Amino acid sequence: MVATTDRIDVAGLASAVADTISAHAEELTALDQAIGDGDHGLNMKRGFEAVRAELPALAGKPLPDALKAIGTKLVMTVGGASGPLFGTLFMTLGKELPVEPSRADFATALGKAIDAVAARGKSQAGQKTMLDVLYPVSEAVAGGKPASEVADIADAAAEATKPMKAMRGRASFLGDRSIGHVDAGARSTALITRAIAETLERGA
Repeated sequence: MVATTDRIDVAGLASAVADTISAHAEELTALDQAIGDGDHGLNMKRGFEAVRAELPALAGKPLPDALKAIGTKLVMTVGGASGPLFGTLFMTLGKELPVEPSRADFATALGKAIDAVAARGKSQAGQKTMLDVLYPVSEAVAGGKPASEVADIADAAAEATKPMKAMRGRASFLGDRSIGHVDAGARSTALITRAIAETLERGA
């Protein structure tokens, strides 16, 4: 989403994501109430508020270490299936990125992080999960799309989960009744993507 990532203010990005998740917590909860446990919004808000509390410490860390710290905190605080999945995404990004990554480094690391999420969740694209947003985002980043376009792609990908039949998670137990609802994890992934993209465009 940017030419290089060595200038990124991770604390600023984390704060922007926390603000966005907090603002949309009720929406995410409503989506999850339709086909899930109904706690996705609250869980995500709790996790990113916990990350927000660590911002002073994050600000002093190199990018890879900060990302790993965010991932660890999400695993510890989000709960449910989302904690390990979002935690895996950030922790793997931190593991795969050098201290001063190029855009190519970031694209490669993002691809590996998403594959790690797929392995952790034993899922794949097309099963009405966060992966249905992550894979299009990864392709857009690798293809050099501008941040605003990446965010639009994420929003469209989340909306595209509406006609899908859930194949993983609690929603899968509903069978055809899961059709017609946007997946909460896909929506939160799109929200996070837009928060990061817009913050980067402002020069975080």
